[in-house]
Amino acid sequence: MDVLARHLATIDRLRCGAFPARRRRKAEVVSGPGYHTVELSTSEEFWDDDGTRRAAAEEQYEAECGALSMLLTTRWGEPQLVSLVGAMLRGAVGEEIPEPWRELSAGVPYVELWRADDRWIAVGVSRQGPELPFQLVAAVTVNDPP
Repeated sequence: MDVLARHLATIDRLRCGAFPARRRRKAEVVSGPGYHTVELSTSEEFWDDDGTRRAAAEEQYEAECGALSMLLTTRWGEPQLVSLVGAMLRGAVGEEIPEPWRELSAGVPYVELWRADDRWIAVGVSRQGPELPFQLVAAVTVNDPP
């Protein structure tokens, strides 16, 4: 099974899965009331990088996210592009931001977002710092975006 097929299978499994009553983590999946998030793939760290490995990794993760987005678009139509910067700033001053949006906004500047039945499906690339790895992440939730 290729990488994109695995990502789709993971998103489908989470989309059909029940949400737990309390937050829990199992491997790369974090679930809680009304949501699941998953780290679909994670790059290396960039502590001793002159910027070239990081730039190549960023390009790779954006391309992987774009390819996944194209597959999801064939299922559910054109996505909404949603910035999470406002949610991050509002959360930083004490506003309560519902999960998974609070967690995502800590490192994902924007997500592509689809509505499938009663659930939102979001994908994006996490960028938590210049030395930290990139992550291709997805979320499935019934909680409306902020």
